[in-house]
Amino acid sequence: MAGTVAERDALKIEDGHLNNSLGSPVQADVYFPRLIVPFCGHIKGGMRPGKKILVMGIVDLNPESFGISLTCGESEDPPADVAIELKAVFPDRQFVRNSCIAGEWGEEQSSIPYFPFIPDQPFRVEILCEHPRFRIFVDGHQLFDFYHRIETLSAIDTIKINGDLQLTKLG
Repeated sequence: MAGTVAERDALKIEDGHLNNSLGSPVQADVYFPRLIVPFCGHIKGGMRPGKKILVMGIVDLNPESFGISLTCGESEDPPADVAIELKAVFPDRQFVRNSCIAGEWGEEQSSIPYFPFIPDQPFRVEILCEHPRFRIFVDGHQLFDFYHRIETLSAIDTIKINGDLQLTKLG
């Protein structure tokens, strides 16, 4: 197979559908044109119970932090509500989460059984939306739950990713 690993693993958009590296269609509710950090993408139809967001990437060699946020739109002024912000902080070995509604940040949560991210290594984060909460899985292991602070789940229609990582796949 020709090309770099990133080229082989990258998803391509053709006719409005995500395709995997073999060219077969991948059913997806999330459309991402380019996996460039900082990243902002639209979640088709917003969130709902049973919907899952997948973020795969590689942590940079000397990371400080990276963040994944699910927001209600892209607005910066006034800032869009943040349903959940996940932030991996490497010096503190913390994976903190919070939300921001009407410009007010809530109580930050930081307890985790272990810190799952390793510099220069790949990772897989899954955000599963359930009726009362988001369930967060890292590399297939449930790490924590985050109970919804936004009442209208369908309003959560944007994903933003920034920091010290390379994105390899979103879905």
